[in-house]
Amino acid sequence: MRELLEFLARRLVDEPDAVKVEQFEEEDGTVVLELSVGAEDYGRVIGRGGRTANALRTVVKAAAVKENRRVLIDIVE
Repeated sequence: MRELLEFLARRLVDEPDAVKVEQFEEEDGTVVLELSVGAEDYGRVIGRGGRTANALRTVVKAAAVKENRRVLIDIVE
């Protein structure tokens, strides 16, 4: 899931080297992925009205279902 999010984010932004994904696991087994990108690329990752961010979440959640996992994606600065 982490690699999938990183792959998708790198394809969306102008500075792919600035993309970082950190993974944490909560006590209930939920996987939290924190996505950070270059300062100029937050608009590209979030998209108009949050559509791109929601699409990223949907794709990664679909991959998580295959592994019977729950995943949350946070876009952080």
